Amino acid sequence: MNEKRLLIVDDDEIFLNRLGRSMEKKGFSPTLAGSVADGKTAARTINPDYAVVDLRLEDGNGLEVVEAIRERNPEARIIMLTGYGNIASAVAAVKAGAIDYLAKPANVDDIVNALNAIGDDKPSPPENPMSADRVRWEHIQRVYELCDHNMSETARRLNMHRRTLQRIMAKRSPR
Repeated sequence: MNEKRLLIVDDDEIFLNRLGRSMEKKGFSPTLAGSVADGKTAARTINPDYAVVDLRLEDGNGLEVVEAIRERNPEARIIMLTGYGNIASAVAAVKAGAIDYLAKPANVDDIVNALNAIGDDKPSPPENPMSADRVRWEHIQRVYELCDHNMSETARRLNMHRRTLQRIMAKRSPR
């Protein structure tokens, strides 16, 4: 049986471990790294066939890990994940060698489909994509978390009134 060596690099430890377990169930042999430095070391040691790399890591930029993987294995299939999706970072990820760019929280099936896409084929669109309201909710939660649960700072960064943010946060998450 051909081993599918997968490197997963993310500084969110809970997400990293959950994705690692899920990918193992999907037939991959995952190696987990929580930083750019660990990711680059793992890229040199395991020479991965596949990789899922977060764009923003505490100690730097995930693009450095993508470049390290490309040096060892130009054929590696690399997916870039980020909670901060924008066109400029998507273009940078593709130029560095990523084959696809997915916004967090990414569905495991979407990641597997992207990794297993043949050649330059793009994976098919997700079967059950998140609603726009859910994407907005997830983004607000991520910024709130990054602001250490400071409501005023979160509102300032999202360019919204604090009371509006409080009302949104008091409601249940949309489906």
